[in-house]
Amino acid sequence: MKIVVGLGNPGAEYANTPHSIGFEVVDAIAASIGASWEFKKSFNALLAKGAFAGFPVTLAKPQTYMNLSGNSVAPLVKYSNAKPADLLVIQDDIDLPVGRLRVRSGGTCGGHNGIRSVMERLGTQTFARLKIGVGKDRDDVVGHVLGKFDSATRSTMDKVVAAAAKAAADILAQGPERAMNEWNGWHPDSE
Repeated sequence: MKIVVGLGNPGAEYANTPHSIGFEVVDAIAASIGASWEFKKSFNALLAKGAFAGFPVTLAKPQTYMNLSGNSVAPLVKYSNAKPADLLVIQDDIDLPVGRLRVRSGGTCGGHNGIRSVMERLGTQTFARLKIGVGKDRDDVVGHVLGKFDSATRSTMDKVVAAAAKAAADILAQGPERAMNEWNGWHPDSE
């Protein structure tokens, strides 16, 4: 069983924001495999199940708010008898330019509170990540990640979400190290 978690904040007020781009990617994956979302109170998450990239997969959108994502992810990993190596977390990254993708097989949280929470609850840094560049406003980081995308950025992010869903499939099928070679140089203008 593979687990693909999109990080974000629940609620309509956080839709179409950089901090919830992980939700958009798992929504795209769910749509591509015909899976529907169901709230599971025991994980405080929306879950969808199906076959993706040749594996049985559980898709998850924690409903804990970003900073407590690990409270949802760790119990799901344990319940699924999965290992951290079976986990892929899709996140926003303010240190990457808008639209860039970066695959990682582990490492620090890089200041991302959702990833920090997952690491703390799992007790490891060793799980795959797909980072989606959302850029940053140095004067108002919080306002930037929680603010709505403007129309030009939204158009770019639509391409990015579709590409990120393909990148997630490659990460599961080939492993993060091989997927890095293909996706870490990807940019939406290359489409």
